[in-house]
Amino acid sequence: MLNFKWTILLLIINSFSTGGEPEATIVPIAPGIGNPVELGKVNWERKLDKGIKLAQADQKPIFLLFQEVPGCATCRSYGHNVLSHPLIVEAIEDLFTPVAIYNNKGGEDAKVLAYFREPSWNNPVVRIIDTDKKDIVDRISGNYTPLGVVQSMIIALKRFGKPVPTYLQLLEQELFAKQQGTETATLSMYCFWTGEKNLGALEGVVETQPGFMNGREVVQVAYDPSLISYEHLVGEAQKAQCASQVYVDDKEEQEKAVALLGKSKVQSLGRFRLDSEPKYYMSKTLYKYLPMSAIQATKANSLIGQGKAPDEVLSPRQITLMKYIRQNLHQKWPEAIGQDLLTAWNKVDQIRS
Repeated sequence: MLNFKWTILLLIINSFSTGGEPEATIVPIAPGIGNPVELGKVNWERKLDKGIKLAQADQKPIFLLFQEVPGCATCRSYGHNVLSHPLIVEAIEDLFTPVAIYNNKGGEDAKVLAYFREPSWNNPVVRIIDTDKKDIVDRISGNYTPLGVVQSMIIALKRFGKPVPTYLQLLEQELFAKQQGTETATLSMYCFWTGEKNLGALEGVVETQPGFMNGREVVQVAYDPSLISYEHLVGEAQKAQCASQVYVDDKEEQEKAVALLGKSKVQSLGRFRLDSEPKYYMSKTLYKYLPMSAIQATKANSLIGQGKAPDEVLSPRQITLMKYIRQNLHQKWPEAIGQDLLTAWNKVDQIRS
């Protein structure tokens, strides 16, 4: 078994060691510089008329933010938690034309507020509009979560006839699952590297963690029950030889697991101890330095374990950043596995600046 593991690992490392990348220097993409905290890290256009012309030229919808600057705690939190999220910033800037209107100023800002009948001195409001100033989706007000913006952007892109990139779909899945609440399945198998690879690829699986329980190698799987049921998850794990034991305390799930695997393979939950090398396949490549969301890291690790490049689950800026990291290996890049995306991205920005 060990020789097999190392053979597969060496093949994976070799397949990603060069990457076939061009030799030209990749220039990092800088976030909005000098923004007040309320505007986050998005590079905003401040004149709606100019924003409309840009949107017409690029054939994009307009992401129109009404924001109080300087603003209240809600406004500052929105700038920090939503408008500074790296993947949300990228989507706003690349898929839309971003325009910010201050709702506590006079002049041109006040005229735009009056046109859209937006109240002044208000909490953040987002309208996604076309170049005729017509709403494409419902006005976003009172929902100050990353999920609220991401869901509206996805709907707007579909209605506008634009494709929705995979990274944005995955972000929506992760944010929705975490807001509604994920469920956890703990499965034992002969090798938790294989478990993370096979189970992480399943639709509805948000995150995997390898570790030990009752002396066995296990993978704890956080999943969205609206996308994959417990029975289907355990059934797919059994097909992949990743369900030699199932650990569960919930009575209903115990009955389901017994029906699928037999009573001898179902045990009560014990103490879980995380392995020292989560996302093992990714940890042996340069992708370990790339900031990713939890679901991206789960899917990327699975793809790398299959000998595939993980670019299909990454955003264009993440791919650009990966090229930059490859070409600047002399710098001390921090490992991003297990790190919050925003925290890991900020560390990378500090190195690049």
